[in-house]
Amino acid sequence: MSCNHCGTTGAAHLFRAKGYDLVRCTGCGLAFIANPPTLEELKVLYSASASYHAALCDPSSETFATQDRIAVRHLSETRRGANGGRLLDVGCSIGQFAARARDAGFAATGLEINAASAAFARDHYGLEVAEGTIHDAPQAPGSLDVLTMFDVIEHVPDPLGDLRKAWDLLAPGGTIVLSTPNIDGLFPKASLPLAKTLDYWPHPEPPYHLYQFSAKTLGALLAKAGFAVTATRHFAIDLAYTFGQMETLLKMPKRLAYAGLFAPLAAVGPWLGQGDWIYVTAHKAP
Repeated sequence: MSCNHCGTTGAAHLFRAKGYDLVRCTGCGLAFIANPPTLEELKVLYSASASYHAALCDPSSETFATQDRIAVRHLSETRRGANGGRLLDVGCSIGQFAARARDAGFAATGLEINAASAAFARDHYGLEVAEGTIHDAPQAPGSLDVLTMFDVIEHVPDPLGDLRKAWDLLAPGGTIVLSTPNIDGLFPKASLPLAKTLDYWPHPEPPYHLYQFSAKTLGALLAKAGFAVTATRHFAIDLAYTFGQMETLLKMPKRLAYAGLFAPLAAVGPWLGQGDWIYVTAHKAP
């Protein structure tokens, strides 16, 4: 499999999980699954998350509340690059960010591949949400001022193609804002050597994330798609998401010890410009 960014076929092996091999391109450093799952395999993988989706669509659940807190951060980061205009949130899930963006003055719409999530966004928030990938977006080329992709780019099979489509949808001077895990964060880098020994790496493992970006590789991919990066900001992925809830950890001494060793690195990473989650803002040349 050749690199999506530079086309190089050489790659160094990083980690193997569930039969999938995460490798790093020897040409540009982009990390990706060398033997990605088929469409049918992906359907099986994501069908296992049905209970999560049920909780996500329950406004009384902690899952809903957590994602709503994340939507607040998404809005804050979006407003650093744009203060209004026609916005499309690609991979909008149940619409929490798009609804907040609309309430903040954006003309916000959504695009979501999961039909149940799209339906919830329409019914619960009254949003205009189309179904499909970015290539199914109903908007005309050059019609958007802002396009957001939060924790989406790592899931798609052709990130360069999706970014080029985003460039096409945006008007001159338009803004794209993305978030994604950062494989070069302090915690992922420090824990990877031990991960190979333990056969365990809680930084998002294969195969759900087809790609693992860093600020450098995502910036390079954006530039190749025609964007100019204007800001990169570092954060920490929610510690409970990465290491597990405390009540679970207390029943698993080895996992608890692992969290005790690495959670401080995950927490301090953003302060050192090495967070395990990044937001990147870029603009289409006017």
